[in-house]
This record gives sequence, C-alpha cells and structure tokens, in this order.
Amino acid sequence: MARTLIFLAFLIALSVVSALARTHPTHESTVLHVSSALSATEGLFSGDAHERKQKQKHRRGGNVEEFADSGLRFELHSRHSVRRSSARDYSELTLSRLARDSARVEAIQRRVDLVNLGIMEADLTPLDTGIMDEKLQGPVTSGTSQGSGEYFCRVGIGNPPTPSYLVLDTGSDVNWIQCAPCGDCYQQADPIYDPSLSSSFARLTCGTPQCQSLDVSECTNDTCLYEVSYGDGSYTVGDFVTETISFGGSDKVDNVAIGCGHNNEGLFVGAAGLLGLGGGPLSFPSQIKASSFSYCLVDRDSDTASTLEFNSEIPNDAIKAPLLHNPKVNTYYFVGLDGISVGGQQLPIPPETFAVNENGRGGVIIDSGTAVTRLPTTAYNTMRDAFKAGTSSLPSANSVALFDTCYNLSSMKSVQVPTVSFHFSNGNELKLPAKNYVIPVDSSGTFCFAFAPTASSLGIIGNVQQQGTRVSYDLANSLVGLSPNKC
Repeated sequence: MARTLIFLAFLIALSVVSALARTHPTHESTVLHVSSALSATEGLFSGDAHERKQKQKHRRGGNVEEFADSGLRFELHSRHSVRRSSARDYSELTLSRLARDSARVEAIQRRVDLVNLGIMEADLTPLDTGIMDEKLQGPVTSGTSQGSGEYFCRVGIGNPPTPSYLVLDTGSDVNWIQCAPCGDCYQQADPIYDPSLSSSFARLTCGTPQCQSLDVSECTNDTCLYEVSYGDGSYTVGDFVTETISFGGSDKVDNVAIGCGHNNEGLFVGAAGLLGLGGGPLSFPSQIKASSFSYCLVDRDSDTASTLEFNSEIPNDAIKAPLLHNPKVNTYYFVGLDGISVGGQQLPIPPETFAVNENGRGGVIIDSGTAVTRLPTTAYNTMRDAFKAGTSSLPSANSVALFDTCYNLSSMKSVQVPTVSFHFSNGNELKLPAKNYVIPVDSSGTFCFAFAPTASSLGIIGNVQQQGTRVSYDLANSLVGLSPNKC
C-alpha cells in the first residue's frame, strides 16, 4: 500500500511539472557580448583609431599602378577606412544612419507602390540637365557613414583604370561614377575619373538598347543622357556611356554601360559612384550575364574586409531560401520568408503576411542598402512583444529614433537574449547572431532591438541582419544562400 501511494505521488508530481513546463516553456537564448560591442563604438572616435586608418590609407595608396598590381582578390575596408565620420560621437552617428535609412526605405516602398499602380519614374520626374563567365571578385567596404551608401566596393574604371570606391547596392540597377568635368560634384575619397584619359570610354547613342532601358533619359545630338534620383534627395545626371570595369590587374569587363555623372548631389560622400546589383537589365550582374554573385557585409563599425564575387557557387553549408519573381518589379530580390521565431518559438504570424499577392503587392526583399529590417506592423508588434517578454529582466531605456525597444546594459559585460530566426518557405531556418539584432546606439550602454515596423505591405531584410553572413544570389536557380561567418 505504501509503495502504491508513493508511486501515485510521483505520478502527480510529474504531471504538475509537465503542466508547468507547458505553461512556461523553456525559451532558447543566446549571448550578447555587451563590452566588446561598446569597445568597438568607442574605438571609432579615438585618435589612435583615426591615425591607424590614415596609415592604412597611405599604405594602400591611390595610384593606378598599385591598384593594377592588387590581383583578383581585393581587400574590403570599413567605411571609416575610406573617410572618417563627421559625427561627434556614436549616438550622433546612429541618428544620422537611421535618418538616411528611413529615407531609403520610403523611396523603395514608394517606387514599388508606383510600379504596382502602373506609374513609372519617367512619368513623374523630368530630366534636369541644360561579358564574361569566369569568376570575378572585388572589395566590399563597410560605408554606412558615407552618406547614402552602406557598403563600398573597390574597382577600377577605364583604361588605364582609375581606382574608385562604388556604393554596393542590390536595390539599384544603373551603375554610375562622377566624371570630370564637374558641373556639380561632391567630395570623394579618390581623384575624380576623367574620361578624356581613358582609351576605353565611349558614349552611347540614343537608339542603343542600353539607353532604351533607362527609366529616365533624354537625347542631345544623338548622345544618351541619364538621370537617377534617390529618396533622400540625392541625384546624378550626365552622359550614359560604356567603360571598362577592372577587378584587379588581370580581370576586367569591357563595354559596361555606366552613367558618367557631371552633376551629382547628395549624400554619397566618399564614394565615387554606385555599382548596381539589382535584377534589372542595366545592373552589373545582368550586363556581364553572371549566373550568381555573393557578398559578405563586414560589421558596420569594423576595419576588416571581405569580397564581392561573381560566378561563384553557393557554399555547400549555406542555408538556402527561394528567390521569388515579382513580374512588376525586377530590380529587387524577393525572398520566400514564411515565418519568424523568437526564443525558439515560431510566432503566430500568418505566412500570407510575407507573401507577394496576385497584384504584385507585399512580399519581402533582401537589400544590401537598407540597414534595419522592416516588417509589416502587425508582424513587427508580435515579434517585438515576444522579444520583450523574453527580456523582461533587463533594465529598459528610452526609445531611440525608429527603435522602440531599448535597454540600459551599461553595467553588464554580457547578457542572455532570446534567439531570433527567419523561417523560409522551403523549410530552412536562419538563426541570427545576437549582435545582428541587439545593437548599441551610443557608447554609454544603450542597446536597441534592431527591427522596425512599416505601414507598407513590403518587408525588407536589411544589412544589419546580414552582417558577417555571406549572401549568395544564385540567379540561375532562383536561390539565395546565407552562410554565417563566411566573410
């Protein structure tokens, strides 16, 4: 009898524990290294860091001969290696980054909305003005503080090549560079490209397919003129031409259609122009008929380097997701996102929230130029509330700009935070490192949850969430591969 009572008591206790476990499930967590993140923010504004970057710049040099000897593989540098930020501290730097990011997101969403309404950019903006298969690689530089550009690629323009930093942008198709003579040019890190010194420079006539593919163009004396404007008020206007783009001493691509901008205005400070990696016919991958390309975006506050590569295979261990075709918008890369997990628990967000509908609206794009991932408001609120529930023990802080969930971690060296994962429509899952979604916004210990809501139906996976991950676009097979720690 006694044994029976003991056994019954054991069963009752076991059932109580199981019920409690179901009521309070164990959540997955990961470590956020607070002290190392804060050290990086402080190092950006130290005199020693600036002196070290200047020495690196002088060692790199800027002449054509040194560029030509660098070989196939380029170093990738942080934006601060290109040009030091003018911000007084990390808090000011964060606010300027977020303001530029909001302008970019609004521009992307406005463009997609207009296209869905059947309105092209050329209908709105009048022009204001009075190939190869082998693997190629180039350098990618973290360039968030350099105006509108988040990351920079090091290339050579012309023959002989003029070394130049170009903004790397999967949300743009038209390649362009500042050209002498300048009617209005902003300051850049390298000497301005002079087409009169290049033997490979050639203007495009108005009837060429390249000119006909421009959204906004005009013809003067049978010379094709282009204009590209951006959401923050930046623009470039000039001749549409073909030129040679070099990726090291032995690798080059001839007859690439690029804008030769004689009037350029805006926030592209530091970079000489832009390398468009979008899906349209004028983008660099399209022009060289690349079957794939990949990049790894180094930490936005880092001096380390990585590469931009063309015609390289997706790594075998990459987490693959489908690239979706939106027939109305060919520039952007839509990805098949199905859901999101926080703390190992998939959130009750309907998959339709992230889908492109029959009218071409909605969906989620992956973008190198947007910093902070945007989610439709209902999805974001669900995600944020789950994350806040898993961080209720952390001291809160005031919101910062578009970040509404922030913490005061000034007294901590490391903390546990819930894991965050993306679930793709093919069943694969990408777990993000904590530093890619809880980020410092000052040097005093304020960290924020680095996602934001949008009233638009279009979601965007930004580069903060891509940092440290090699992102491979398999254009031939409509796949994107994500390889953490493959820079």
